[in-house]
Amino acid sequence: MTIAILGGGISGLVVAWQLQKAGVAYDLFEAETTPGGCLRSVSHPDGYLVETGPNSLQLSDELLELITELGLVDEIQDAAAVSKNRYVLRNGRYQQLPSTPPALLTNGFFSWKAKFNILRELRRPAAPLNPTETVDAFFRRRFGPEIVDYAVNPFISGIYAGDPAQLLIHKTFSKVAALEQQYGSVLRGLAKTGGGAGRRRIISLQGGIQKLTDTLAAKLTHHHVRQRVLALHRTTKGGYQVQTSAGSNGGFSYDAVVLALPTFAAAPLLAPLFPEAAAALAAVHYPPMAAVYTAYRREDVGHPLDGFGALHPKVEQPYAAGSIWTSSIFPNRVPDGQVLFTTFVGGAQYEANAQQSETAQKAAVHEELSRFYDIKAAQPLWQYRYLWDKAIPQYDQRIMAAHTTTDALQAQGIWSAANWRGGVGVPDCIRHARHVADQLTGK
Repeated sequence: MTIAILGGGISGLVVAWQLQKAGVAYDLFEAETTPGGCLRSVSHPDGYLVETGPNSLQLSDELLELITELGLVDEIQDAAAVSKNRYVLRNGRYQQLPSTPPALLTNGFFSWKAKFNILRELRRPAAPLNPTETVDAFFRRRFGPEIVDYAVNPFISGIYAGDPAQLLIHKTFSKVAALEQQYGSVLRGLAKTGGGAGRRRIISLQGGIQKLTDTLAAKLTHHHVRQRVLALHRTTKGGYQVQTSAGSNGGFSYDAVVLALPTFAAAPLLAPLFPEAAAALAAVHYPPMAAVYTAYRREDVGHPLDGFGALHPKVEQPYAAGSIWTSSIFPNRVPDGQVLFTTFVGGAQYEANAQQSETAQKAAVHEELSRFYDIKAAQPLWQYRYLWDKAIPQYDQRIMAAHTTTDALQAQGIWSAANWRGGVGVPDCIRHARHVADQLTGK
């Protein structure tokens, strides 16, 4: 068996690595010179190290195993202890969000009415399974509006660049939805399964997250960069030929193809052979998102910055979805005596802001940071903007057809491994990529 993998992001790289370890022949085609997809670590000569994709990683078992296999354990950089604190904008100022279910009742962040709704969740019966129920509807039904407005909404906006009124609960938080069905209560389910016991270890790597994909790519024996896939052709024997910008690969035939591409890149390749699947993939929504990096002298910032960052609920009518306090999490990413904010502009709830000019975004971010963080400086010491025209795939109604049609394509030798398929986080991508590789190798 020989397999073609299209796309060299973390998903494609992990599929290739698993196949290589299993002794299965493969070719991985990557359009760019640098592997890793959205995992990008950029070092600036002024002493700033920024991540244009994920800013940190949750250390899952699968991720730790991969890091160990690549010999990168000594390169792990743990987030600073203060990163366990998360803040949310409420009534124009940042307040610490409760980090555990018990803290929801003892912390002063939520009103007594909201706390009563949390307690009532234990006694609310499970509703019949609804595959089209949104995240907003699910949490509003079980916990009430305040939890949605000041916990769910900012989390969804900041982490998923999404709108909880559009994202589907069984696609975005399938485990949470399953707790209701199994235990009759989300909180009861968390208590019985240990799901509320705490967060995973938050890490990066020395020199940035891109070291993970750079190291992985360097160990692959059949990794072809600067070879954009232009077309797929079906052979008379049921296999596939891959036409790339470097040629047709000598007419070589593959037994299976793994789509490790965004849906908007995979859809044109499928259109001549599987038009229904192509249409479903083309419909998946990727809202734009800009990351604006802003540095100040520490003495010019009044806020203690004692946490991971702060998220902005839509109800507060902010400009940005929130900011990560990069210098608090990884202090060696900025020059001494400075602080660095990574601010996210855009996403499904703020698309118009993401489409503004770079100059307008930088100015608006500085104004909002100055207002919320008591910043005295008239201008930042340094600013940088990175724009994703198509950021994170949205697990809304449109993703359902994409999943259904690509499931059916497996019978035709077409598999999918990407962040639109098994979850948007890096640990999700690694887990799903390993699962696809196991299926291809018969494990």
